[in-house]
Amino acid sequence: MKTFDKNLHPHRRYNPLLGEWILVSPQRALRPWQGQKESLPTETRPEYDPHCYLCPGNERAEGTHNQAYTDCYVFDNDFPALLRDEVVFESDAPDLFQSKPERGINKVICFSPNHNLTLAEMAVPDIAKVVDTWTTQYAELGSQPFINYVQIFENKGAVMGCSNPHPHGQIWAQSSLPTQVERTQHHLRAYYEKHKTSLLADYLKQELQQQERLVCENGHFVALVPFWATWPYEIMIVSRRHFGNLLAMSHDEKNAFAQILKDVTAKYDNLFETSFPYSSGIHQAPTNRVAHPEWHFHMHFYPPLLRSATVKKFMVGYEMLGEAQRDLTPEQSAKILRDLPTVHYKTKSNA
Repeated sequence: MKTFDKNLHPHRRYNPLLGEWILVSPQRALRPWQGQKESLPTETRPEYDPHCYLCPGNERAEGTHNQAYTDCYVFDNDFPALLRDEVVFESDAPDLFQSKPERGINKVICFSPNHNLTLAEMAVPDIAKVVDTWTTQYAELGSQPFINYVQIFENKGAVMGCSNPHPHGQIWAQSSLPTQVERTQHHLRAYYEKHKTSLLADYLKQELQQQERLVCENGHFVALVPFWATWPYEIMIVSRRHFGNLLAMSHDEKNAFAQILKDVTAKYDNLFETSFPYSSGIHQAPTNRVAHPEWHFHMHFYPPLLRSATVKKFMVGYEMLGEAQRDLTPEQSAKILRDLPTVHYKTKSNA
């Protein structure tokens, strides 16, 4: 009988945030690839695009003109998934046909007036302005009596369904806790009630001891590939200090958060020397006017690229019917990312 090796033998790993398992199959990493390859964008984007509905001063799809903004710019989504209006709802549907109205507010945040600047290419002080904008929006939206959760996120790249190349993110604030957030809260709270400590604080302490899955860090934040990561180059940013939301950040922590955002996104771009696609989002305490000592501030990055700039990981087959599965181990992907520079490859080539 062979001795188990996590880098050679299939095994399952537990995700304590969601209470689910993932299958890791490192022996499959060397299999040949004859599947779909993504096409790479070839155009060089200008600093300003007169046809872009997110650039300063331009007309948006429904006729409103953007302000001539010079920093972050926030506006109500012209095609929102959620509506503010309260509706009267009555239902006598059986248990297997449950539904209920959902109120909310959808916002769009343009990170910069520059059409061609992603977070990876922005200066840290400008990224700090994005963090300030997220903080303000979290406070303003969360203060609405019908809003109980504020989800801040970014879909970057056409392969992730982004409909406009101008670097931007979104905020969906709603009256219910989204399913993933509700599951996370359940496990964070159960751990906190049992141990009287933060699950992610204890987890981070052990990750710092092991040093296997760390990608980069500074005095206030650590970026790592989670032990239970599903996506090939998934990263989670975790605050060193235990706090629940953006409002609790000090000035130094905001600047450190901006720095690690730049470091992580630059490493992503350097991996395959392309503008790396991903979905990212902040997980923080609900705004339902209840104390949440169980919540520990963190941010997820879910990038789809598998082994090159053109090969994408798809969630299909077993993963849709059974459970999530990955080939490259979190330890292997963390080492690859850790060894990459944080100086953006475009900056390096222009030096």
